Amino acid sequence: MKILATDLDRTLLPNGRWERDPEAIERFNTLTREHGVTVVYVTGRNLALTEKAIDEFGVRRPDYLIGDVGTSIRRLENGDWTFDEGWVAHVKHASPRWDAQAVRTAVADIPGLRQQEAEHLNPFKQSYYVDHARKDEILKRVHECVEGRFDEVIIYSFDSQDGKGLLDFLPQSATKQTALEYVAEELGTPKAQVVFCGDSGNDIFPLTAGFSGVLVRNADDQLVEKVREAMAENPDLKVYFAKGDFMGLSGYYTSGVIEGAYHYGLFN
Repeated sequence: MKILATDLDRTLLPNGRWERDPEAIERFNTLTREHGVTVVYVTGRNLALTEKAIDEFGVRRPDYLIGDVGTSIRRLENGDWTFDEGWVAHVKHASPRWDAQAVRTAVADIPGLRQQEAEHLNPFKQSYYVDHARKDEILKRVHECVEGRFDEVIIYSFDSQDGKGLLDFLPQSATKQTALEYVAEELGTPKAQVVFCGDSGNDIFPLTAGFSGVLVRNADDQLVEKVREAMAENPDLKVYFAKGDFMGLSGYYTSGVIEGAYHYGLFN
């Protein structure tokens, strides 16, 4: 089975400061359907915000939606979303010490952290805005208060578009990487045959987990550096860096996703 998994904001969606190729989204929609590719969106957005992006940008609905930074999985069946309760059970079993309320309490008094709005939170995801100028001291304090206590993973990223530091606390078993591994296993597809496209900090895990990775041309410099370091340490990692000047496309956003998909043979 051909699986193309992609982050949304500033990866598939052309919502950054770089110029978009106007025809790229229509080409992505057509190519994935014509070549029978199973499309998976892997995003920090929840269901409502994902549907909003689909309407706004005209990208097709995916076959699978891994939302909320990997803490929720939905399948599209006959035009309706089906929530994967098996994923919830798996996370609870695999991360028994996870406790969202305890995480909130542990970081409540750390200056420079502000909890994100309710729509960005769920029982497996606690998210905060971070004063980016003070991120080193804030993250040091966060790790002192939380690390290793709640079967958690702590993911920091920087939204260059809005200038905001973003911090997610997730169960170790519920990340973009582990959720995509779960979907790939459900579909009986080896990891190396799953193409994953990303652009920013919280994409580092799936990009270096053994999938066939793609970095769109507008990927964050920090992420590019981390991926190159990981590839130097593990020569078996496969990551393609979109360059542009490919079939009339620039390599930014959707165009980079298409270029990467061609590189790995998803489109003949």
